[in-house]
This record gives sequence, structure tokens and C-alpha cells, in this order.
Amino acid sequence: MRIGILYAMKKEAKGLLLKLGAKESEIIAGIEVYPISDQVIVCVGGVGKVNIAMAAQMMIDRFHVGKIVNVGCAGALADLPTGTLVMGTDCVQHDVDTTLAGDPPGLVSTVNCVRFPCSEQLETLTLMANMGYVMTPGTIATGDWFGRDYERAAYIRDTFGAVLCEMEAGAIAQVCMRNEIPFVSFKVVSDHLFGEHQDVEYEENVRDVMMRLNDAVCVYLDLMED
Repeated sequence: MRIGILYAMKKEAKGLLLKLGAKESEIIAGIEVYPISDQVIVCVGGVGKVNIAMAAQMMIDRFHVGKIVNVGCAGALADLPTGTLVMGTDCVQHDVDTTLAGDPPGLVSTVNCVRFPCSEQLETLTLMANMGYVMTPGTIATGDWFGRDYERAAYIRDTFGAVLCEMEAGAIAQVCMRNEIPFVSFKVVSDHLFGEHQDVEYEENVRDVMMRLNDAVCVYLDLMED
């Protein structure tokens, strides 16, 4: 089975691409694609829900991946230290709001659900823990919003029970659900949505925390080949 590793940004993917010896990328509709082997393909899809959903569907249709693993950094809504590795249990889209029509917050009417479950949760947590990478399980909240509003952040945390907030995982999870393929999400805490200087924290931490996460992804890929 071919695994698609999907990032939003090149700076997030850079460490893994170096470790895997990626060659020149192929550009498809502005999306960077790095074929690593018959089993692994890495894609940099772009920031935000539309960009990343387009990339996910392209990986399925054109490269015939049988699983998508979303990798990236995220802001913490819970009391998690910087550098904490998180494995998504499910994803929500906090910026979908048709409550005026009587729907619950986050309901995606096309598929009539709020929560998009991630796959292989217990198996993945156990395998990674055995290799020395302890991951915190939790809900990931997705929206086209880089959070700097304390009131909005508290709403997302309290409404959805999310531990992280970012801009892609929920959209990929929806694409994977509709295509009936497994979806896994690995994230790392780069900043805190209730921090006074969240933007500075992000810029200072993103490189180092992504190195840690990409090391874990390499181990995960080795385990999948066994």
C-alpha cells in the first residue's frame, strides 16, 4: 500500500525530505509532490482547507495512495508543553457554522457529521510508544484561522473538546472519509493559543519541533514497511 505524507508548508516537510533523500519535486496545479518510493509519496499541499483538500484528492486520484498521513505543527488549546507529539483521534472544522439553520456547531452538511475520526489509533500509539515516541491522543480543530483571539480559542476548546488548533487536518479527514481510505494525523505543539506572544513563540519553535516530529514520522514509515 502506498502511503501519502501530506504537509501544508515546505518548511514543515524539509526535514523529512532530507532524511528520505527526496529528489526534484513534480509540480501539479501548484502542488509540490515528491515521489520517494513505490510505497511513499510526500506532498506539500499549501496552507488552509481548500489547498490541502485539493492536494489530498490529487494524491488519491493521481498517485493512488491507500492511506494519507497529515503531518505538521499546531497551536495548543490544552496545557501541553512545546514539542509535545499529538496523534489525532478525530478532527472537527470549527469554522463551519450553520447554527442559524438549527445545525450543531461544526456540522458539515454534505456528509452530515461534525467529527471525522482518525484511523489506527490504538495500534499507532502502541507502535510509536514501543519505539520511544510517546504521543498524546486528542481532537484536532481545523479552520482557516491563525488563532490570536482568546475568546474564539476558548470557544473552540470548550465546544469541541479540542487539544490543538490548526488549518488542515479536518479538511483532509473529510476527503479521506468520502474516499473511504484511512487517515492518520501527527502533529507537534509549536505555540499556545492563549499565549501572550503566540506569533513569536511559533517562529522560535517551528524548526526544532518539526525536526522532532519528522524523526517520529521516519520511525512510523519504517514500522509500516515491516
